[in-house]
Amino acid sequence: MEKLFLPTETIVAVATAPGRGGVGVVRISGEAAQRIAEVTCARVLAPRVATLAQFRDAAGEVIDEGLVVWFPGPHSYTGEDVLELQGHGGPVVLEALVSRAVELGARRANPGEFTLRAFLNEKLDLVQAEAIADLIDAGSLAAARAAVRSLQGEFSAQVHGLTEALIELRTWIEAAIDFPEEEIDFLADRALASRLTALRERFVSVLRSAEQGRVLRDGMTVVIAGRPNAGKSSLLNALAGHDAAIVTPLAGTTRDVLRERIAIDGMPLHVIDTAGLRSVKDIAADVVEAEGIRRARAEMARADRILFVIDTSTDPELLAWQEERANLPADVAATLLFNKIDAVAPAQVAQSMVLAKAMIRADEAALAISARTGAGMEALRSHLKSCVGYETAGAGTISARARHLDALRRAETHTEEAVRQLVVARAGELVAEELRCAQQALNEITGEFHADDLLGRIFGSFCIGK
Repeated sequence: MEKLFLPTETIVAVATAPGRGGVGVVRISGEAAQRIAEVTCARVLAPRVATLAQFRDAAGEVIDEGLVVWFPGPHSYTGEDVLELQGHGGPVVLEALVSRAVELGARRANPGEFTLRAFLNEKLDLVQAEAIADLIDAGSLAAARAAVRSLQGEFSAQVHGLTEALIELRTWIEAAIDFPEEEIDFLADRALASRLTALRERFVSVLRSAEQGRVLRDGMTVVIAGRPNAGKSSLLNALAGHDAAIVTPLAGTTRDVLRERIAIDGMPLHVIDTAGLRSVKDIAADVVEAEGIRRARAEMARADRILFVIDTSTDPELLAWQEERANLPADVAATLLFNKIDAVAPAQVAQSMVLAKAMIRADEAALAISARTGAGMEALRSHLKSCVGYETAGAGTISARARHLDALRRAETHTEEAVRQLVVARAGELVAEELRCAQQALNEITGEFHADDLLGRIFGSFCIGK
């Protein structure tokens, strides 16, 4: 990795969450950390030993009393000298400690700057740095465990394994280019084609794991749509497990967008309930309802999937779907949900399902449910997980982000093109170039190759003090 200019300024920030708490931690990192400790605590500290001390201001008055720990670099979180003042968790006390550190030569840290320094000092790679933020933001125990695995280096190890395989192949190919006079045709060697094929299979495995991790971290967004009184709000309540939306027999009860975040076997699900869809002429005089429908269509365009609810008792022939299908975003797949099956005969439900299967695309589906009784809801939950290839998070699940998937897919595409150049064109130089591009894409994941603006985006999203 190209070395960046490493900062020499000492930084300080509150490392615990804002607000009041029993304990608050002020973290300091940099060359002045030891001096700040000795001045503030009026004593010389032993490395990595928690010591009870009084924290004093410039006049010698006691600000607080608590534990102080000094970690000499490079054996610290940031790789620099790090000081932690662990006192009482009152905002006024913590701010006084930060101000005292600033008086003694530190400056207030930017968001994520402690972890940025850890990355720049090679205490962790970029995947591990991002895993720290994912661990803090984890919305479920499964997501937290996946983040810990990435923090411990499991994802990085998979990426490094792919990188090493690419390097070996590049060495092989470039040897063939450098020694064209040799009688052995390196490019015709079956072992080379076999190793390229094995590499592609490894990409598939790592991508599957990363996609699972991305879903575990970011979740899936579904929009509930359909005609008024089809049971959309009842479906939201059934998925959420509580009365998140008002349900009445009156059409147009839901006029704005309602959002609910739930989890299905550890998979975050962002559910959005919307106003009932009706034609423009039917709502011409109702400005509020018209705005609600406009917002509904905007949410559908951003969704991962649309749950189109049909009242099976009043619309067994899917007229609402036929009328609305052309108005739905073409690039977002839909699942037809035949609701209120508890109010109709099973034969009618079966007939409606047959009609639906003749109308929907290959990437769409139809299910029969009753939001009121819960019938079919477990099948719907399983269907939502399968839509994004999610399986219950297991021991091998790692935390991954959209940028990781993008880099992995680019690396896989370059590898596939390398295979094509080898088999079809027999062009060693082009094979080597594609493998080089694949390696560079993988290096973006761990940060061995990066752009400074990428680091700014990543660490700028961290909390102050981390």
